[in-house]
Amino acid sequence: MNPGDLSTALPEVLISVYAMAALLFGVYTGKDRTAGLLTWTTAAVFVLVAIWIGTISGHRTAFDGLFIDDGFARFAKVTVLLSAAAVLVIGHDYMNRRGLMRFEYPIVIALAVIGMMVMVSANDLMSLYMGLELQSLSLYIVASIRRGDAKSTEAGLKYFILGALSSGLLLYGASLTYGFAGTTSFSGILSTVQQGAMPIGLLFGLVFLLSGLAFKVSAVPFHMWTPDVYEGAPTPVTAFFATAPKVAAMALIARLAEGAFGSAPKDWGQVLALLSVASMFWGAIAAIGQRDIKRLMAYSSITHMGFALMGLAAGTAGGVQAMLIYMAIYVTMNVGTFAFILSMQKDGEPVTDIDSLRMYSRREPLKALALLVLMFSLAGVPPMVGFFAKFYVLKAAVDAHMAWLAILGVIASVIGAFYYLRIVFYMYFGEEREGIDAGGMSAGAWVGLMGSAAIMLLGVVNLFGIGSLAQAAAATLVH
Repeated sequence: MNPGDLSTALPEVLISVYAMAALLFGVYTGKDRTAGLLTWTTAAVFVLVAIWIGTISGHRTAFDGLFIDDGFARFAKVTVLLSAAAVLVIGHDYMNRRGLMRFEYPIVIALAVIGMMVMVSANDLMSLYMGLELQSLSLYIVASIRRGDAKSTEAGLKYFILGALSSGLLLYGASLTYGFAGTTSFSGILSTVQQGAMPIGLLFGLVFLLSGLAFKVSAVPFHMWTPDVYEGAPTPVTAFFATAPKVAAMALIARLAEGAFGSAPKDWGQVLALLSVASMFWGAIAAIGQRDIKRLMAYSSITHMGFALMGLAAGTAGGVQAMLIYMAIYVTMNVGTFAFILSMQKDGEPVTDIDSLRMYSRREPLKALALLVLMFSLAGVPPMVGFFAKFYVLKAAVDAHMAWLAILGVIASVIGAFYYLRIVFYMYFGEEREGIDAGGMSAGAWVGLMGSAAIMLLGVVNLFGIGSLAQAAAATLVH
């Protein structure tokens, strides 16, 4: 290790130092009494580091090629950091009111974010696994942070057991890959693949690696943990699960596929296409019967990950660009939607039944309108920004001569529109019920909801320049 290595990984190093300092500060200053301060400070650190990363340029490697800093990694890191900061802000009041605001909460979130940043900069199977496990271990903790609640404990236990299974699959795939390629370096694996036809053992290694990573993005058939964990975890934690980890895992899949197996896109493209179709249809169909909005959002995330995988399955720079655009828009929509879910309460108790939203527009017309915009965007209804997210991935599939995949995507999108539009129907039509109380939304959550809805409308102009940024990021990954 040399000073250049530390310079390349300086954002990760600084957040790590901050997390350790925050841990000592919390221990020696009264523990949970400092939780609120640490939460706001952590969010501010994330935003400042994201701004700083946005000013960096160039292509550098560190730690003998284990770590890479390029445009693709920086785009993913900025998205992860900003979404994590947004989740901390919108969930602060909820955690306080429910007595869940422990000083460890923002610190564990910071450690998870460090793992995600290592994941998207991984250039070797060993650094890939290190980042993935740091993220996973942190997420196991926050999933069960509500220790006195059986559902939260069950969520953490299920996620831990199934996460261990996915880690086993990934490690087995890594061992097969190392055995047949003779190296754990992505560039070394790529040179082995380029020498001729991919050995069958290396192909099996790739399948196991993708299976382990598919668990992290809730892709079918590795989605079984998602509904229970989304429902059982505290809602701010669920919001975190639905945003930053998805971006990191999707970016890691792109890094692995393009960086290590980029010369054989037909091999891994078929695997990703299969995962994409299964996720889009299973998520869309299973969500129809859900009455709990958090479980509904779990199946919604499965469907959306299927669309993001469609972009990667194309195996082109345009496909990677489409995936990055999709994920940036996806996390923005989810931040706003979960900001609303955090405000759903009756007599001070959280409510998650969608029936409680009947005729909600009469009590809170502005919030109902914002949620309508987000539901339309999640469904892909033009001219909302969510429509353009789906348009980019569908176009990438068609350009890659995978029109059949795009057609199936359109069909799945039509099916999925039902449960989003049902929520809109409940808010504006039908019989009025005594559902959730008016008000009850913190300033942070209100800004999250209204800001996200505004972006879904105003972003129609040029997507706030995300398209060109994603194109430049994809060009650094796919040469």
